[in-house]
Amino acid sequence: MIVFNMNPVAFSVGPISVRWYGLMYVVGIMVGLLVAWPYARSKGITQAQLEKVIYWAIPAGLVGARLYFVIQQPLGPYLAEPWRILAVWQGGMAFYGAIFAVVIVLLIAGWRLKISILKLLDVTALFGVVGQFFGRIGNFINGGVIGYPTNLPWGVIYAHPNSFAPRHDIAYQPAAAYEALINVLLFGLLWWLRNKVKPGILFFVYILGYSLSQIIVFFWRDNVVVLFGLKQAQLTAIGVIVVAVAISLVLFRRQRRLTTQP
Repeated sequence: MIVFNMNPVAFSVGPISVRWYGLMYVVGIMVGLLVAWPYARSKGITQAQLEKVIYWAIPAGLVGARLYFVIQQPLGPYLAEPWRILAVWQGGMAFYGAIFAVVIVLLIAGWRLKISILKLLDVTALFGVVGQFFGRIGNFINGGVIGYPTNLPWGVIYAHPNSFAPRHDIAYQPAAAYEALINVLLFGLLWWLRNKVKPGILFFVYILGYSLSQIIVFFWRDNVVVLFGLKQAQLTAIGVIVVAVAISLVLFRRQRRLTTQP
């Protein structure tokens, strides 16, 4: 077994504890921008346009991730203490919520700024997969995204008492590490495709790859089964795949008609 004893709390300022989980979000946003920014400019999106999109997209993504997590939980505690909706330091962000919120922002921004929405979505794919990787590193340190107890050689014992793991003396499937590895593989694929495909395809590959990974990884993650032996994230992933494929087919047929018209 692997014994992981790192303190999830990076440092404290008085009563306020700053966790590595939160710091990894900051790092993920910064590195994601460093990767996606040059790609966006290579596709004709100006710096001024990017700044306006980012100004709204990043806050929307964070709020969407938190709210989508909250609505999947028993709402009683949040209704009794509404301040807990903002208590991100207690853990709890659902990345699909970020995707949904950011896509809405991009649709509005693309229309208002007269930018290709498909190009914006492709930029978001590169940004998202990089940000997710660092987010999963934060999850691993936090002990907040884990699988079922296991006897596998790579099972992780989250030994530090500040870890969110239910117990600190048994090994769990390191689900956060699985997802981080998938992010690396998916980034490699997107980076290879970035200048080889038409606008919109990059985002489709990203959302399809991410959704498939969620269906697979959640068979090992210790989450509540909701319906048909599947968990909430798996059901969401299936719905996203269906919608993404349907939209992609419509766009493909539209582009095909435009290219065949005299």
